[in-house]
Amino acid sequence: MDIYHTIIRPLVTEKGTHQSQVSHERTRTRPARGGAYTFEVHPKANKAQIRQAIEKIYNVKVMSVRTSSRSGKRRRYRLTIGTTRGWKKAVVVLHPDNHIDLF
Repeated sequence: MDIYHTIIRPLVTEKGTHQSQVSHERTRTRPARGGAYTFEVHPKANKAQIRQAIEKIYNVKVMSVRTSSRSGKRRRYRLTIGTTRGWKKAVVVLHPDNHIDLF
């Protein structure tokens, strides 16, 4: 899969903006980490493909990737019931020295 088809769009929300600005210092048991950025990704993309795409597109160092598949919601249009499309969300945590200028 092409890296430009792996990442669909960044998700700009209040929570995502807050997470991108918060970084954590190193503790005795955990290494330091930078901000966390949220993206909508291709439903069949795995964590390794997402990591590679983010590192190549934005030229940053990725520390970890968390993914979740979101199912579509039921919606009613007049007399019929339909479902919105499902999608996949990825939260990418960067190295403390890197950031993405999206938010």
